[in-house]
Amino acid sequence: MIYLGLFLLSFILTYLIKKYALKKSLVAKVTDRSSHTSPTPHGGGIALAFSWFLGISYLFYMSDIDSSLYYALMCGLLLSIVSYMDDLFELSARIRLLTQAFVSILGLYFLGGLQTLDLLIFSIDNQILSNSIGFFLIVWFINLYNFLDGIDGYAASEAVFLALAGFLLFGGEHFLVLAASALGFLVWNWDKAKIFMGDVGSTLLGYNIAVLTIYYANYESQNIWIWMILFGVFVFDATLTLFRRYKNGENLSVAHKKHAYQRLTQAGWSHQKVVVYSIFVNCILFFLIYNVSSVLAALLISIIFLYSIIRYIDSKKAFE
Repeated sequence: MIYLGLFLLSFILTYLIKKYALKKSLVAKVTDRSSHTSPTPHGGGIALAFSWFLGISYLFYMSDIDSSLYYALMCGLLLSIVSYMDDLFELSARIRLLTQAFVSILGLYFLGGLQTLDLLIFSIDNQILSNSIGFFLIVWFINLYNFLDGIDGYAASEAVFLALAGFLLFGGEHFLVLAASALGFLVWNWDKAKIFMGDVGSTLLGYNIAVLTIYYANYESQNIWIWMILFGVFVFDATLTLFRRYKNGENLSVAHKKHAYQRLTQAGWSHQKVVVYSIFVNCILFFLIYNVSSVLAALLISIIFLYSIIRYIDSKKAFE
């Protein structure tokens, strides 16, 4: 029953935030990088975040979530607050990065660090090295989720998928809390979006996925690759795009519209079509994890599969 309540809370809060944002003209303006064509209210991620933190706090009160995971996830509250301030006032990159770094370190502290980095053919047990990689993984996930929150329903549907996949693979009621919170917002964000989540939502989702990745990797080191595969649509697109822009000699700090999902919309695909196909791809990735016994084999197949999709997108809209 709590999950229905959290869904309704997120749904109603998103509606109220939308009305308030319209009244106060808190809208995302159309820019050269935008994938939307009209000013749209933002800040809907507040509803998602409020429902999420309330839900996991209830689980903590009922002793239904591990305390180390709870404290690590609650560190995302600071990230959400600063990200919302950035939505309103456009904070400097230094403030954003320092906040992300502080929250990442704090989250790692509560998780006990990334204990082992499993590279499938050998493992790294050096705590300095593994925790350094864990730190950069959290910061990268925060930013890549923000990068890929660009079309209607894309970021929220990814969160719902990851939450449901995580529940099916690992159990844990925190996954259902995440699914309910994201789904309540998604109703208003589906094509054509009535409201955007803003950085307050996207950075929090990226942080949550990173924390969950490290938490489950500490139980079974190969789980880090299971999460990489599950999150593959976002990780592969963001990482490959960054690498290709670097090879082109581009200024990586300059906004762009070269991610795969952006190029598909430029090629004429609707937001809804891109999101529906991404969900289909996600389901195939889940099928691989669920049915292929070797994590290494599943990882290699998923990389080939995702790269073939990128090549198809290149044929529809070239990476220039």
